[in-house]
Amino acid sequence: MEHNTKAAPTRPSTRIAAIDVLRGFALLGILIMNIQIFAMPEAAYFNPTTYGDLTGANRWVWTLSHIFADQKFMTLFSLLFGAGIILFTSRLEERSQPSLKIHYRRTLWLLLFGLAHAYLLWVGDILVAYALCALVVVWFRKLSPRWLVLLGLVSVAVPSLLASLTGASMTYWPPELYQEFAADFDPSPAVIQAEIEAYRGGWLAQMEARVPAAIEMQTMAFLFWASWRAGGLMLIGMALYKWGILSAQRSRRFYGVLALVGLAVGTAVISFGVQQNFAHGWSLAFSRWGPGFQFNYWGSLFVSAGYIGLIMLWVQWGGLGRLQNALAAVGRMALSNYLLHTLIATTIFYGHGFGLFGSVDRVGQILIVLAIWACQLVWSPVWLNHYRFGPAEWLWRSLTYWKPQPLRSKKETAVAPA
Repeated sequence: MEHNTKAAPTRPSTRIAAIDVLRGFALLGILIMNIQIFAMPEAAYFNPTTYGDLTGANRWVWTLSHIFADQKFMTLFSLLFGAGIILFTSRLEERSQPSLKIHYRRTLWLLLFGLAHAYLLWVGDILVAYALCALVVVWFRKLSPRWLVLLGLVSVAVPSLLASLTGASMTYWPPELYQEFAADFDPSPAVIQAEIEAYRGGWLAQMEARVPAAIEMQTMAFLFWASWRAGGLMLIGMALYKWGILSAQRSRRFYGVLALVGLAVGTAVISFGVQQNFAHGWSLAFSRWGPGFQFNYWGSLFVSAGYIGLIMLWVQWGGLGRLQNALAAVGRMALSNYLLHTLIATTIFYGHGFGLFGSVDRVGQILIVLAIWACQLVWSPVWLNHYRFGPAEWLWRSLTYWKPQPLRSKKETAVAPA
């Protein structure tokens, strides 16, 4: 019996609806936090007291976004990325195609996209970290779900341990080293103003701030944080997919308990962390390297689990079908929509556009987020009514298979899980 060994992408009609809806939800949600890096000096993302108004409605926007968004949607995206590796390679293997070879080609193109995104457009890129992790975690895809979860949790725990060890060692640091870290966590007005002026300038002027920050993101931040957390979550995502949790195959009772326990525990832990961080004045020793870091780091896993439970219940229920289909379309075009976030936001905030960097408060930022959500929930299904893939997905697939993929097609709907 002969096998078809010609590499070909997965047809949209074979996609799992629940995963697309969850991916769309994660893609929209991640903008709640990313908008802060688009709109404000980077330090304000980690230390909200360092820049901008933090009273009244702005305080509420920050608090709610920290409790319900910060690290939660990145967690969902990482889980789904791991599940996607299983989906991608297993379908190739079913057709006797060289899954690892195609996976590596696909991942290296994603790495190139990420590098261009980070250095030419926006420092907050996550594609580079995902691509580098994907080069490694693919080798664990055959493990049992229990081993994947165990290894994933060990990996996720590494940044937590490193932060604790760093905090415990601070009393032994030379004063100049402590001052260097303190200046990064709470920059002087002069440093903040220099960043504002750079991003309000033209594209070349922005490079003065973007390139050093991107290098730091892809070296120190990747080695000590992103690689361990994103890579570990990808392993856990593989396990959740194998268990049928991400494809709405478990019982309603299971998802109800997951949603209730996840959200209750996660929000309680993170809310307590918010209170403690403000009580300690957002100090370097407590909030960056001490207990203040841990509350959201671990609490975000519970909130993300709660979101999975809610979305899977919604998919099983089938209500609000138009919104569900729109979210699934956003999820099918996640790469295009992620890059579109950058194009829209940098046009609004950077000097080559309207130059509003550093001048829009947190309430204004969240209004921009809502406007972008509305646009993407409308344009994504409209686009997919006429085309098989999003524009970035089409380019990525064409490069992966070394052949231009057919773009125009009749409308195809995702298949709901059995």
